[in-house]
Order: sequence, then structure tokens, then C-alpha cells
Amino acid sequence: MKIAFLGLGKMGSPMARRLLATGHNLTVWNRTRGRADALAGHGAAVAATPAQAVRAVEVVLTSLFDDEAHEEVLFGPDGVLDALPPGALHISLSTISVALSERLAAEHGRRSQLFVAAPVFGRPNVAEEGRLWVIVAGPEAAVSLARPLLEPFSRGISVVGKEPRQAHALKLGGNFLISAMIHSLGEAFVYAESQGIVPEVFLEAINSALFQSPFYAAYGKVMLHPPLEPGATIELGAKDNRLLREAAAGRGSNLSLADNLAKIFDEAHRTGLGGEDWAVGQYKMAQRRGTAAN
Repeated sequence: MKIAFLGLGKMGSPMARRLLATGHNLTVWNRTRGRADALAGHGAAVAATPAQAVRAVEVVLTSLFDDEAHEEVLFGPDGVLDALPPGALHISLSTISVALSERLAAEHGRRSQLFVAAPVFGRPNVAEEGRLWVIVAGPEAAVSLARPLLEPFSRGISVVGKEPRQAHALKLGGNFLISAMIHSLGEAFVYAESQGIVPEVFLEAINSALFQSPFYAAYGKVMLHPPLEPGATIELGAKDNRLLREAAAGRGSNLSLADNLAKIFDEAHRTGLGGEDWAVGQYKMAQRRGTAAN
């Protein structure tokens, strides 16, 4: 199958490599050319523009940073939408706004193209292991076509509806729960330390007794032993929280915890923590607030 993969960051590159390993004919594009050239050694063809990458393909997968990047790559000059052949499938792996997902569904439909939303859960190390969890929504026939291309880099796939917007909405809801978990865990660590309890001991006891959650264990480890490079930054968490609040407002929902997290993210940005790892940055904010309370 002729496939294009656009966006080769920390998440996109390992996913593209796994598709190459399955023997697909893959053309790649990335704004920073070096990342695309690195995949040429694995057998990928490198395109100069997004339009060039998709002109003769059956499927294009996109893993782009935010709505603004999608605007440029999909709708801009040398963009995807007008170059992608009728009948071709676009699989969006990114975390984007529900509004953009709705717009993409409409634009692809107008061009007789297929569209499936397939945002992923997992940090870059999980992508490297091919163990992402993929949330999928779209027309049944399009989802059936997409599934074999998602399996090489996933440990599981959840089909959540026939409207692509539903998958992107669910992804934002999941990321909200991650932020809420990190926030509560960070404050619990601050509390534990104030009581003379080692945070690692607190985490092991609470997780064993109450949650038995690999996510609590994994994120707790990241918070207490920061990685050399952030898996995802706190600015990314702030972006996703903003998109969640916009989606909720669009359906008349009020999320008080999300509103409170927005204030914490704004404070993190003002105090220079925006580039920190998402979990580490939120923990540092909990520590600062805990110290300020004294």
C-alpha cells in the first residue's frame, strides 16, 4: 500500500518506522528535513512538501503538533487537502481541537476523501515500543481500512464512534484525567513530605492499596526522577486543557477542575516552567504552592 506519513517528531518517527518495518511503500515529510532523511535509511522516500508526499497515495497519516500546524500543512500552500486523491484516507493521529476535527470531516467529505480520527495515548518511549493505545472514530468502512495500519504501533485499539470528532474529544478527556492525576499526586507528595513520609513509600503504599494503576506508578516515577528530556512539556498539557475547555463550552458543559488547572498552567508559564516535562512541571508547581502556603 502507498502511504504518506507527515510529522516526524518524538511520536511520529517511531510510528513511521514501525509502518516501514511492515513493508509498506512509505513517503515521509517533516518540517525539519533531517528527521525525514533519517527514515530514508529505513527505506522511506522523502518528499519536499506535504502536497508532493500525498499526490499518489492511498493513505496519509498525520502526527502534527497542534491546530496551527494542521492549518499550515493541510490547508496552506502545497497542503494536503487539495493534493490528496479522491477516495484516499486521512488518518489523524494528533491531539487536536474538536472544532478542527469537525472541519476536517466536512472538508474531506466535500472532496470525496475518507477521514478517520486516531489519536494515541502513550509517551515517546511507549511509541518506541509499539505499545500505544489508539482511540478511533469514523465511518465503519474507513475504520476497517485504517485498523491494519494502526496495529503495528499499538497494543490496543478502541473504536468509540462513527464521527471522527468523538475520538478527538475522548483523547482530550483522557489527557484531562492525566493532568488531574498528576496534580493530585503532586499535592499528595507535598503532603507526604510534610509528614516525614518518603514520596516513593507513599506512592507504593497508596497504589498497592487503592489503585493498582501502572499510570500512577509510571507518572510517579517520572515526577520523582525527572527524565533528561521531557516526554511532553507542560505547555502541551496546557494546550490540551484549553482544547478540552473549548470543547466542553461548545456543548454547554462546565468543568471546574479544568478551569483550576488552567490557572496552574498559566502560572507555570509565567514562572518559566512551561518547557518542563508535563508531570515534572506540575509537581514543581505543587511544591511551590505547598511552600508558599507555609
